Amino acid sequence: MIMDNPPPTELISVEIRDSKCHITLDREEKFNALNIQMITELCQIFAWTAERSVGRQGELFDSQGTPYLRTLVLSGAGRHFCAGADINMMRDAGANSAEENRIDSERLDRLFNGLWAHPCFTIGAIQGVALGGGAGLVACLDHVIATSNVKIALSEGKLGILPAVIGPYVYRRLGSACFRRLAMQASRIGADEALRIGFIEAVVESMDELEPAVDTLVEEILTTGPQAVTLAKELTLEFDRWTKSDEELREFTLDFTSRMRGSPEGQEGLSSFLEKRPANWKKE
Repeated sequence: MIMDNPPPTELISVEIRDSKCHITLDREEKFNALNIQMITELCQIFAWTAERSVGRQGELFDSQGTPYLRTLVLSGAGRHFCAGADINMMRDAGANSAEENRIDSERLDRLFNGLWAHPCFTIGAIQGVALGGGAGLVACLDHVIATSNVKIALSEGKLGILPAVIGPYVYRRLGSACFRRLAMQASRIGADEALRIGFIEAVVESMDELEPAVDTLVEEILTTGPQAVTLAKELTLEFDRWTKSDEELREFTLDFTSRMRGSPEGQEGLSSFLEKRPANWKKE
């Protein structure tokens, strides 16, 4: 079995149930603000869960019959999802050298890229505020369900800095105009605005409704081929970075489709459809 136990954590909690991993930011008294320890723990857990995913392993179960991971849920304990960077970390940044601040930025980059590039389908269950780095985490998720009281902000501008490290992920989620406006404005937007511009995908009225909404989405995701989920991210990244001709892009998509159809998962999906039976990744 690959890495039997997850890395030990103090500031986040990790619950694994079948093929679902639920990670909770657990600094409730600090509104789940990101300090160096929490960032490090999240980086380690994202790497560990990625390695234990179906997308990375190409199998539904390990040698002992334990399911590999297919979905990852991220939430925050208490009233707020994440208030951004811890005040002490920001204070230290002001006194750090350029080299030290570069190291801190590299750690943040590993955090956001680890979530954005995660092989599992990632879901956010957020409430209260998601500011600065908290908004960056939201931007990196595949599907976000928020309570109606949510407030999201690229708040860095209020401190005279910019959301550069989280910028690529917010930019990909929102597009150029929205990213630029929110980075300049640096103020909080509510659930309606966040839904309108695509920062989140769904709104529920209260925290009591978050878990059922997440469970419903997870059940839907489990009907999709797990390798297809992971490869959808690869396909999207190819589109994002494409610099060759349209004709070469068409050739690439033909090759990609052929590869998927010929894969074990593709063969199982097509066979199960023709045989009118559930595919082997679906619950009986």
